[in-house]
Amino acid sequence: MCRRLVDAGATVSPVLTPDSLHFVTTTTFSALASEPARTSLWDSPEPSPHTVLGQGADLIVVAPATARVIAAYAIGLSDDLLIATLLATRAPVLVCPAMHTEMWEQPAVQANLRLLRERGVHVLDPASGPLAGGDTGIGRLREPAEIVAECERILAGGLPSAGDLAGLRILVTAGGTREPIDAVRVITNRSSGKQGHAIAEEARARGATVTLVTAAGLDVSPGIEVVPVATVADFEAAVVPRQADFDVIVQAAAMSDFRPKAPANRKLKKDEGPPEIILEPTHDFSVDLGRAKRPGQTLVGFAAETDDLLANAERKIRSKNLDLIVANDVGAPGAGFEHDTNAVSILTATGARQDVPLTDKRAVARAVLDAVAAHRARSGHRETNQ
Repeated sequence: MCRRLVDAGATVSPVLTPDSLHFVTTTTFSALASEPARTSLWDSPEPSPHTVLGQGADLIVVAPATARVIAAYAIGLSDDLLIATLLATRAPVLVCPAMHTEMWEQPAVQANLRLLRERGVHVLDPASGPLAGGDTGIGRLREPAEIVAECERILAGGLPSAGDLAGLRILVTAGGTREPIDAVRVITNRSSGKQGHAIAEEARARGATVTLVTAAGLDVSPGIEVVPVATVADFEAAVVPRQADFDVIVQAAAMSDFRPKAPANRKLKKDEGPPEIILEPTHDFSVDLGRAKRPGQTLVGFAAETDDLLANAERKIRSKNLDLIVANDVGAPGAGFEHDTNAVSILTATGARQDVPLTDKRAVARAVLDAVAAHRARSGHRETNQ
């Protein structure tokens, strides 16, 4: 990565943590980079090397970013030259995490990353693949070419308009609906909303103007329009009247098929005995979206199934006039509801199929939006709804 950046014309100043010296040497990085590698606050001719580095940088890249570095950066613990430099800069920062799957999935690590994202730090999530311990899973450092490409995007201004979805207006639905039984209780499902939110974040990063209609209380990056909802009727009211405003609609939310016919407007008491709950079907407004689809518009559906995955997905893509459908087996280990990972098959209306093996949901989001971009290119729908 260092060599690629230098070859691309960047001036690279390496900062190596003490632990990194167990794996690499200062000699190697001093030879590859534009300036000698630094390892300490105390081995530099400048009295404040961290401020010199931080103030002079156009971009700071932390690769690989370990759980320790992420935590120290999040809480502002200036215990080495790297963290001190990060705290002494106003330049954009790109963090590229790398660690074992169990560490990556720890709530503490994810909370620290959410905090950094909220502060405007760029995070390039890890990939799935072989790990240092000989096992396989999410946590592998992204490839050097991918990291350099992200650096180039940020150095170009970090503007979403630089992405391949620039100019498109994309609506994404996310989360599981909550249909009231009474004033307190609801009928819901296990959808966390993580996949829909990942798609919204990826679309925004690639230049789209994004509206996220969500029933999940997850953090959302600045620049995404958020419409909070709860019931199927709420989703319908938020989406259907605005359908024509969007070039792409991705329906990742998990909609309830049934709802209580007569929910109580008060909390039902236990001593009143078990309530008799009569269910009625909810309105599948996805069918309405398919019927009203305008020329140049792309509709993407989701099929969360526990059996007959592909057959059910193919039926839905036809009945709802979808261009693409993302089918996932929510009963498979590590996939679907409540997980940070997913495994899906992306089907097109023309019969093509792409399988995405178990990976993090941001990577799935990239695959879904790659499929959207490819479909629009094949269909000639390059124009946007201005």
